[in-house]
Amino acid sequence: MKKILITILLVIVVLATIWYAFIYFVPYSEGTRSGELIKVSNKGVIFKTWEGEISQGISGAQIFSFSVLDKEEEVIKKLQEYQGSYVKLEYVERFGTFAFWGDTKYFITGVVKEKSPHFSRD
Repeated sequence: MKKILITILLVIVVLATIWYAFIYFVPYSEGTRSGELIKVSNKGVIFKTWEGEISQGISGAQIFSFSVLDKEEEVIKKLQEYQGSYVKLEYVERFGTFAFWGDTKYFITGVVKEKSPHFSRD
């Protein structure tokens, strides 16, 4: 009985490790999105994660929500600096996420401030 229990627990740990590695190392898609950076925040009760949003439409009807991993310190600094500006975000979309990573499957890997096509203020 003890051997069966250990085997079952070992199988569960191995499957969880494989699932985590798959989510972390295998991207679903990669790309860029542009829009006005309207929100960047560090939120959460148990796990603090960096979350943000860009508006991709004039009316704000098209919102792209994203997360930023804690290890991307330079990206977080740039996002805080560029809040309210038009930006281009480089992202990786994952198959899933974990509570300690963020709320979305979109993880920002780079940010560049750009001239807005809608307004002349940038």
